[in-house]
Amino acid sequence: MVLAATPIGNVEDASARLIDLLRHADIVAAEDTRRLYDLARRLGVRVGGRVIAYHDHNERSLSAGLLDEVERGATVVVVSDAGMPMINDPGTAIARGAIDRGLPLTCAPGPSAVLDALTLSGLPTDRFCYEGFLPRRHGERVRHLRSLRAETRTMVFYETPHRIADAMDDLFEEFGPDRAMALCRELTKDYEEVRRGTIGVIRQTVQDDPPRGEMVVVVAGASGREAADATESVLDVEGMARLAMELSKRDDMRVKDAIARVVEEHPLPDGSLMSRKQVYSAILAMRG
Repeated sequence: MVLAATPIGNVEDASARLIDLLRHADIVAAEDTRRLYDLARRLGVRVGGRVIAYHDHNERSLSAGLLDEVERGATVVVVSDAGMPMINDPGTAIARGAIDRGLPLTCAPGPSAVLDALTLSGLPTDRFCYEGFLPRRHGERVRHLRSLRAETRTMVFYETPHRIADAMDDLFEEFGPDRAMALCRELTKDYEEVRRGTIGVIRQTVQDDPPRGEMVVVVAGASGREAADATESVLDVEGMARLAMELSKRDDMRVKDAIARVVEEHPLPDGSLMSRKQVYSAILAMRG
């Protein structure tokens, strides 16, 4: 069983090993068979084995049969549309199955948008985390970013052209305008572009000149002070209740308005917000 990386843009990034595998493998399991044949045509390669469609919707049902073929001595190659299988692409089920059965599993490494963008960003690479696509819905995206406020590693995200403006707004709100970042698009292609700067600067460029194509967003991790502030801002329900009462008294504010502000400004470690009703109940309990 071989997990093989395919070019993410420039076909010349295809490895000699990938070409050899396409020629000689008994089975090629491809995320999109049309793209596989197009890649083979551009490489001047004839796919020698049987080709099957292997994607998110059928990978669990097909994995057992493909692993049976490996047990009988076949070489099975798994390829995604672009980049490395399993990195936001199919491959996990079959890799896990091969490991569980004790079958030989290897990788033909190659292009990776995550590593390409990380390298081009100019941000620290000694420690980083890959976060995949940001959630589509605004509320879920905000919760996810809030959960990363104390993350000190460089963070790598995927994003789409029609959501990048909203994503930049949320990055601006949750991480502030001064955090360093890079927006990388169309990597290895003719129109490759890397925008480097602060979140505030890149957000403005997205508004002025909306980027197109596939993109990777790389954001610097929190500084020691930012991480400490994010950790210290986490309060339990009693702490939020006390803070809301203090805020209400100090600013002559309605208690419910004070609760709303405190809850919004102090997200829980997972990025979610404390129930306002819970905080209000805690205030009533404190008042006896």
